[in-house]
Amino acid sequence: MAEKKLSALVVDDEPSIVRVVEGYLVKDGFEVRTAADGQTALALARESEPDVVVLDLGLPGMDGIEVCRRLRTFSTCYVLMLTARADEVDMLIGLAVGADDYVIKPFSPRALVARIHTLLRRPRTPIADPASPAGAQTRVFGDLVVDVPAREVRVAGSVVALTRTEYELLEALSSAPRVVFTRAQLLDRVWEGPVGSAPGDEHLVDIHVGHLRRKLGDDPRDPRYVLTIRGVGYRMGPG
Repeated sequence: MAEKKLSALVVDDEPSIVRVVEGYLVKDGFEVRTAADGQTALALARESEPDVVVLDLGLPGMDGIEVCRRLRTFSTCYVLMLTARADEVDMLIGLAVGADDYVIKPFSPRALVARIHTLLRRPRTPIADPASPAGAQTRVFGDLVVDVPAREVRVAGSVVALTRTEYELLEALSSAPRVVFTRAQLLDRVWEGPVGSAPGDEHLVDIHVGHLRRKLGDDPRDPRYVLTIRGVGYRMGPG
C-alpha cells in the first residue's frame, strides 16, 4: 500500500508567493491546496485536514491571527505563519493563538520547506472532543498525565490531589494544548459564568493557576505545564 502523502494548505493573498511555496512543496511530495482569504482557508482546512498550514499574517478581511485562532478550535495541524512585518509583538501574538513557527518575508523557499519538516517531527497532542468517546483520553505533557476518564492527575507517576476547580482548570487547558485561553474564557468554562460577571473576578483564575502550579511542582518563573501568555491568558506547555 502506498504511503499517504503529507498535505499542506498555503494561505496568502499574493499569487506569486502562493505559486512559489506551492511549487516547492509539490516538488517535496506534498499534496497542496491554496486559499487567498481566511474564510476559504478555514473551509478547506475542515474539508482536507492538512498536516501543515502556511498562513500569511496580513490577509485581507480576517487576518492570519484570527484564522489561526479559529483553526485551533477544530484542528491540531502545524501552523507556520508568514509575515512581512518584523514586529515582535505581531509574532508573539501569532504564536500565542496557536501558531507553531513563523518566517519573515522575504524568505528562502528551501528554508521554508526545511522549517516545515522540523515542525512535522514534533509530537502533536490531539484536541479532545468532550462529546465523543475519543475525548475520554489520557493527555500527556512530559511527566504530567491527565487521565480524563478517571479524573486523575499524576506527576512523575504520583497522584496529585486537586480540588474540583483546580482539576477543571487543568482539564480545560489540556483539552486544547495549543490554544491560549483568556481568563474570561476560563471563567465561563470552569466557573460556568456567574462568578465571572464582574471584571475583578478574572483575578480568581490567576489565584487558582497559582495553586495548581504549586501542586504540580511547576515553577511560576519557568513553568513547564501551565504557561502564562502575557496580555492574553494561559495555555498548556510541553512538560
